[in-house]
Amino acid sequence: MSGKLSHFDDQGHAHMVDVSDKAVTARMALAEGWVMMEPATLALVLEGRAAKGDVLGTARLAGIMGAKRTADLIPLCHPLPVTKVALELTPDPAGGGVHIIATVRTTGQTGVEMEALTAVSIAALTIYDMLKAAEKGMRIEGIRLLQKEGGKSGRYEAQP
Repeated sequence: MSGKLSHFDDQGHAHMVDVSDKAVTARMALAEGWVMMEPATLALVLEGRAAKGDVLGTARLAGIMGAKRTADLIPLCHPLPVTKVALELTPDPAGGGVHIIATVRTTGQTGVEMEALTAVSIAALTIYDMLKAAEKGMRIEGIRLLQKEGGKSGRYEAQP
């Protein structure tokens, strides 16, 4: 890893990185996160009894929408032509919550790591919003990049 952060100029001012000279390549990012909750709250999800409706379906759509709007939410992100956003939301009674995995793809000059992380974050916040009447103490945890492919830095895979 180089010592220089690309989002700062020589004077230390934040700026958007110029990617116009970068090659267009296929890029993919995979991110994960958890919403931890009490068994009774998870039962509402599993049994389809949440007062606000289909928790996982709504969170999946929110995550997709969040990925597509990442550049509107994070100041120095480039708007990207996202070609795929997929979310897996898996209730895990043994783990005590819902596991979220987002996959985002594009063909472009910069990566989609932020889009994948945003998709997970927005899906997790939506789950919280839809279940907060049942449990305000839910925790959003472990949001991280699992994998990325493409671009100058190549492949990255998180350690377990």
